Amino acid sequence: MDEIVAEYIRRTVLRIPHSDIGKMLTTWGFLSESQLQSINLNQIKEDLSQKVVQLCEKNGATIKHAANLDIIYNYTYRDKKNWTVYKMTTEEGDENAIFDLVDFRKKFKTTLRLLLKNVTITFKKYEDNSVWIRVAWGLQFKKPNQYKPTYVVYHSQTPYVFISHSIFKSCRTMLFQALLAAAGYSDMHEMDLRSRCLDSLKDIVFKRCNQNVETFNPRPLQERNSILEKVDPRIIQEDKNKKETIRRINEEDFGNGPLPKLQYAQYKLETIFKSNPELGILNDKEPFRCLVTFSSPHLLEALKSLAPAGLATAPLSRLLTCIVPDAKNSFKITEKKGGFSHSQPDQ
Repeated sequence: MDEIVAEYIRRTVLRIPHSDIGKMLTTWGFLSESQLQSINLNQIKEDLSQKVVQLCEKNGATIKHAANLDIIYNYTYRDKKNWTVYKMTTEEGDENAIFDLVDFRKKFKTTLRLLLKNVTITFKKYEDNSVWIRVAWGLQFKKPNQYKPTYVVYHSQTPYVFISHSIFKSCRTMLFQALLAAAGYSDMHEMDLRSRCLDSLKDIVFKRCNQNVETFNPRPLQERNSILEKVDPRIIQEDKNKKETIRRINEEDFGNGPLPKLQYAQYKLETIFKSNPELGILNDKEPFRCLVTFSSPHLLEALKSLAPAGLATAPLSRLLTCIVPDAKNSFKITEKKGGFSHSQPDQ
């Protein structure tokens, strides 16, 4: 067995929590039942990993087997990575045929290897119709770096692709070409939607989360403000009527079910200041730019709790409440009429 393969398997086993090693090796399916039983799962992880490597050497493990174990690990612990959502589109009138995994794999591999020969490509399909693709990138005269692969999650019969952040710009272009050729689409763009929680990203783009947020049309802002103003200001914060009004407005914005888990929302402001040119500080030619980021382990739940806790007035700005309906958490605010527009993908 190649030393690179042995070392990669050893490191992968060391990454797995001790309590999950037995289950994950069983899921891998590369070791026989008797080999699995010969592993002492109670020993220290370093010795355990060396035992696994010895058994893999007997079985003649290749980089494909090691990559398969790596996919299983990253599928199980998928929230350890940062994910970006991309959407593929077709030309008007084009329709995709029924998904065929064998054909998809063949087209993907053929296209990518025409662009770059030194790549390791591994596929694994799961019961939720997701296809996990692991791509380890190499150079013209250099073997693929197995420690910095790109992970791609594609759901068949949908235009959505979820890609881990660890990818160079040149590799991303080649990856896009391979995905478009394999899936039968003509273009691909970033959706300005990112998170560590892959399942939440799927819930947002597949419209599976909190249907109230997706379908409810909240009352106009002026109407909702007037409702709050009708409450006598002399009544203290604990007034039940005001609390109930805030709760209803909050429910219009966020729904009444569990919210997807996002870690941040980013707002890029670009505006022009009007000033006296003689001061030489600000002028009306160069735009003023700033970046505001709201972050939290569970941002949407945090935003939802602001008004009821008295930390913000209800209703919140639509810039904070439109994240799920608009399927984006990165915005660009400009002088243009209409408030804000889609942000440009990061380069």
